Amino acid sequence: MNRDVKSPTELLKEEHRVIERMLRVLDLANEKVLKGGEVPVELYEKAVDFIRVFADRCHHGKEEETLFPLVEQRGIPKNGPTHVMRTEHEQGRSIAKALEEAVERYKKSDAGAKEAIVEYARSYGRLLSQHIWKEDNVLYPLADGVLKYSDRAELVQRFEKVERERIGERNHRKYIDLVEHLEKAVVG
Repeated sequence: MNRDVKSPTELLKEEHRVIERMLRVLDLANEKVLKGGEVPVELYEKAVDFIRVFADRCHHGKEEETLFPLVEQRGIPKNGPTHVMRTEHEQGRSIAKALEEAVERYKKSDAGAKEAIVEYARSYGRLLSQHIWKEDNVLYPLADGVLKYSDRAELVQRFEKVERERIGERNHRKYIDLVEHLEKAVVG
């Protein structure tokens, strides 16, 4: 994939589609648990890793460290949509931490942990689904309207730098492969 021909917001939207696939994996796993089925704890551990690393460290890192400051420089108010997105990123981090703790409790045979896992996974999914919609349909179109042509190439380069520093070389693909693997595991 020749990443430099795409706009920064197109790249972020592509990551949104991967995140949405993981949210669907969590939904399917939760449905299975709620119907009395068993879901290997490893699925939730891998989902937490994906949330922490791909969704937060990498994707949200690109937004918070590069896109948001630049669009604010270009005239989008700091107390506007970028503020809302940062707040929701923080909410997502809190829910992800609670989900991770519930998974750890479940591994230690805590009786109430399974229900907590389902509830936190659902809460995270609801938050991120709404969050992604707002970015795709409100923030990114605003960003596209204020970014200069020269900003776009610079942002793509800065995204690549954040990705290298936050998750390492070639790990972007590893997380996409992880989602594909978990999709097969939860459906099969």
